Formats: sequence, C-alpha cells, structure tokens
Amino acid sequence: MTDKTQKDRVWIFDTTLRDGEQSPGATMTHAEKLEIAELLDDMGVDIIEAGFPIASEGDFAAVSEIAERSRNAVICGLARAQIGDIDRCWDAVRHAAKPRIHTFIGTSPLHRAIPNLTMDEMAERIHQTVTHARNLCEDVQWSPMDATRTEWDYLARVVEIAIKAGASTINIPDTVGYTAPVESADLIRRLIAEVPGAHDVIFATHCHNDLGMATANSLAAVEGGARQIECTINGLGERAGNTALEEVVMALKVRGDIMPFYTDIDTRKIMHISRRVSTVSGFPVQFNKAIVGKNAFAHESGIHQDGMLKNAETFEIMRPEDVGLSGTSLPLGKHSGRAALRAKLGELGYEVGDNQLKDVFVRFKELADRKKEVYDDDIVALVSATTDSGADRLQIVSLKVVCGTGGPAEATLEMEIDGRDAIATASGDGPVDATFKAVRALHPNDARLQLYQVNAVTEGTDAQATVSVRLEEDGVIATGQSANTDTVVASAMAYVSALNRLLVRRDKMGPGADSREISWKQLN
Repeated sequence: MTDKTQKDRVWIFDTTLRDGEQSPGATMTHAEKLEIAELLDDMGVDIIEAGFPIASEGDFAAVSEIAERSRNAVICGLARAQIGDIDRCWDAVRHAAKPRIHTFIGTSPLHRAIPNLTMDEMAERIHQTVTHARNLCEDVQWSPMDATRTEWDYLARVVEIAIKAGASTINIPDTVGYTAPVESADLIRRLIAEVPGAHDVIFATHCHNDLGMATANSLAAVEGGARQIECTINGLGERAGNTALEEVVMALKVRGDIMPFYTDIDTRKIMHISRRVSTVSGFPVQFNKAIVGKNAFAHESGIHQDGMLKNAETFEIMRPEDVGLSGTSLPLGKHSGRAALRAKLGELGYEVGDNQLKDVFVRFKELADRKKEVYDDDIVALVSATTDSGADRLQIVSLKVVCGTGGPAEATLEMEIDGRDAIATASGDGPVDATFKAVRALHPNDARLQLYQVNAVTEGTDAQATVSVRLEEDGVIATGQSANTDTVVASAMAYVSALNRLLVRRDKMGPGADSREISWKQLN
C-alpha cells in the first residue's frame, strides 16, 4: 500500500501464551514462555497476551518477567470480572512499557447461568470491574465471552457500559466457533453503527475454529470494521484452536486487492516461530496446514512440478521466502514426472543423457510405488544402480524367499544368464545366505565374499536399504551396490552386480592372462 493510515491498520493480538497454552498438553515452561514472547516481540506482534496471572504463581511470574523484558509490544494479562483478578493482573503487567488489562465475563444466556446473575446484576458487575481496571491502567480491553450467542439487545447494552466505564478495546469473541463469516462481519458492523461511543474505541475479534472458519470469520470481522485480530501461532488453542496468526497476516498481505489493510508483522520470521512453538508446545503442525505446514510449498504432481520449474507463480500465490523458507520444495514421489527428476538430478550434480534418464526414471517410478516419498539419497542410490548396467550377462528375473522360525530359509531365484532363463532353489542359514547360494547354483563361481554391508538410506520402516557387496576372485576385486525397500532383493541385486563386474573385468584381461598383472586402473 502506498497510503497507509491508522484506519487501515490491523493490530495483531497474539494469545499463544494464554489461550494457546490452554490446549491440553501444551503447557510451556517459564523459560519457553520467555523465549516465545521475545520471538513474538521481535516479529512485530502489537499486543502479546502473556498469560492469566491469577491462574497460578508460575503464570504470574511469567507475565511479570515478560512485561519487564518486552521492548516493543503491549503486554497484556487476562482477568475475570473480579476485583482480585484485576489487581493480580495489574501487579503482573504494571512494569511493562505498554501494559494492558484484559477483563472478561460470559454474557450469553448459557454463561450468565453459571454465576447465576440476572442481566442487571451482570451489567452492574461489568461497570464496576471495567471502571476498576481503568483506574489502574490506561489501556483496558473488555470481552463479552460467547458474544456471538448473546442476545443482540443485551450485547449492545453491555458493550456501551464497558465503553463508558473506560474500555478502549472491545473484543467480540466467537468463543465456541459457532458463527459464520457473514454473521461475523454484520455483528461488528452493527455494533459500530448502533452503540454510542463505538467510533471512539477499537473493536477486536477472537474466533475459535470448531467449524473450521476461524480465519474466515476474523477477516470478515475486519471487513465489518474490526481493527484487532486475536490469534495464535499455528492456530494453537482450546479444542480445535484459534485463528492462526500466519494465516490472517499472509491473507492481508496476499489479498490487499480486496482487503486494503496492513500489519507491521515481519512475515519472514513466521516459519521460525511456528516451528519453535510446535517444539515447545509438543503440538506438531499438520503437513497440509496453510502457510506453515510441511506441504504448504511442496509440489509432487508431475504437472505441478513442470509448471513450477517454468514459472513458480503457476502454482504458488506467495513466495516461500516471504515466510522465512529458503525456497520451494519439489519432493519426488509416484506422481512426479521426468522434468522434476531431471531437475533433481542436476541439483545433485548429475548430468544424464536421455537414455540414462529413461532408465533412472523407470527405476524411480518402481521405487516411488513402494515409498511415500523419495529422498535425495534415494536418487543417488538409483543413479549408482544404473552404472555399468546394460551389458550385464547376469540379470535377476524374480526372487521368492521363505523364512521364519520354523526352519532354514529357502530362496527360489530365476535369472537370465547370457539370454537364457534358469531357475534354482537353495536353503541357507537366513534369507540372504539362501539367496546367495541360489545365485551360485545358477552361476557357479569361486568368488569370495569379502564384504557385505547394509545401510538404511532414509528414515522409517519403508526406508530403502543400500547393500554393498565386495567379491574377490583370483586377485580381482569387484564391488556391487543396490538399493531397494526389500533388503533381501537389494542384497541379491548387489551380489549379481558384483559378479557382472567380475565377468567384465575377466573379459578385459583376455584368455590366459594373469590377473595379478592387471592394474586397478585397467580394470576400471
């Protein structure tokens, strides 16, 4: 925007340390709260709701220290509509450069029934407690909890009372995530239009995500005139969570054409704080979560990857760098195409011709059908597996292994040897031993196994195993390597690959040659 005005500014109120921490199991330590508060302050959050000081000594201590250490943000504490709560809250935030007291009470019929107050009795309590908070602190926020299920006439009445008592921010919570965007906008618009004094305060919105509409409801409220959004990092919060800070901030940034509002949040720090909050709270971010999910900037489909390689704007409405990522991810999987595979090979330092790419691509597709995701190390292993193939005299056609606690393992192996099919069955101490014996039954040889090594290329039970085999025959050494999600299959392929290399090197030496006179360079 070129002409920014305060009327167009949206204040970001983060309640990760209060509402976010109320998620069952998301409790943070004192040090973690201080760390997150510092990150929020550095990112440019306008108001940090640091906690609920009356709730515990730990909460009071955290809010107090955050208040003392904060540099830029308003530091806010939450208090029920009780004098003791408000006093305790003030004691916690009073040393902040910019302190705020946030006091609330449930105003819907369901919530009024809990303290058993009449409408008039609740109205009087609101007047008394907001007045008391205003006498302590210049910046007072008031919330009618469950506002979206409160009768319109009563909601308008108590909002007016809170404004007259000194509240400078009126927050309208959708406490149970019940409302819809059109209702959210209309409610704010009507309050501003009809409540006396409404034009002199800031209206805020606090939306829960029970029906998956928290972000939409918050943005709709801004359209209706709200200028403060209450949110949390990663949408953390009670039940299904809250409006996610990263979603509303990026929505305002990306759709400035239809929402000409702005915030001063440094969006480049979003991903870092998202991951840190996930770590300290113990709540992992779902892979497909907007903005911060693992897959938010990842493209596996061949059509999408081809488009991304030509022009990133074809499938991305924002740059990953805008939220602190180094770039787009093109994870390889069964939906990927040749363009993405060639790009990945180039990134890994492999320049392949069309024929080799075709061979690697076939192997890649076979692997991708067995694995959820193909990693860089998988690709390296696939390229290595294609080396020296093409003139192989020995090729595996099929392998079936039976093993377990009932007896010796048995391997049935079918191979193509110099263009002829052959099959053999062998028993062994285990599946690999049985397989190697089956290979020797089909292709008798004197090669001695010097090395047999298995490594998992990547993580997980579906990880590819890379098997390395080293054989020695008459002084000639050859190695074979293969990768497969089936360790026994990888072992057989590595063993046969080493045998093929022995055959190639034997042919190089010619009949009657002494292998000890052949240099390593000549053999390779």
